[in-house]
Amino acid sequence: GLSISSAAMAAPINHLGTTETAVGIGTKEAYIEHRATDEITVGIGRNDRDEYGNPKDLYMQYNVVGENVRLIGGYRWDMGQADKSNVYGGIGLSTPTVMGFNAYASYIAGKDFNESQVGLNKSLIANLDLNVNYHNFKPDHGHRENGVGVGLTLHF
Repeated sequence: GLSISSAAMAAPINHLGTTETAVGIGTKEAYIEHRATDEITVGIGRNDRDEYGNPKDLYMQYNVVGENVRLIGGYRWDMGQADKSNVYGGIGLSTPTVMGFNAYASYIAGKDFNESQVGLNKSLIANLDLNVNYHNFKPDHGHRENGVGVGLTLHF
């Protein structure tokens, strides 16, 4: 089915200005994140998984090379039948924004899962972006879940 999710984050890789906040909702997820400093973005998200309940993520992204290369770290809990909590880490890559578009990819892994996402953000109006993505969630025990998702992100 249709899903919106992400690798080490319950969110697409967004380009935010320092002290800017983003709120996003998609086919099967919701998140809020805030760029606290030039390098650090913190966020929290909730996913709706077909078989694994509604896992929640608390995460941080650290910009290594501008907004184009980020290290990701987080904690996921409430993972349904697996009933495990996982610390995870990963990387996010994104292109510069050109004509309102930027593409991204992310990968994260915890003890009991790994997840990858590729996507495209498109600025619709000043502070509203459309997100289209493909994600692949691979738990160590159970079925993989993958699919295409669509969402909206509001920046303020």
